[in-house]
Amino acid sequence: MRYNRREKTAGQPSHVSLSAPNAAEPSTIPFAQRLTCTIEDACEVTGLGPTKLYELIAAGRIVTTTIGRRRLVVVRSLLALLDTNMSNFGRAT
Repeated sequence: MRYNRREKTAGQPSHVSLSAPNAAEPSTIPFAQRLTCTIEDACEVTGLGPTKLYELIAAGRIVTTTIGRRRLVVVRSLLALLDTNMSNFGRAT
């Protein structure tokens, strides 16, 4: 893996990229195979609003990790939550 760093020039921000030499464009990873996603991505995929998502996080039903100031949702916890809800879907109450 090669690290490339472009210095600031003419007011442009610096960019740091991690890329292999002669690498093709990165492919899109299917959502279920991703390790983490943003809160916004989790809202979009589940159809839940951010308030409900944060309630589920506080209740411990969705796992997150924080890197710096960024909170990421562990995709497996979303899938497990939805799987649990779907397994209860066919049951009589």
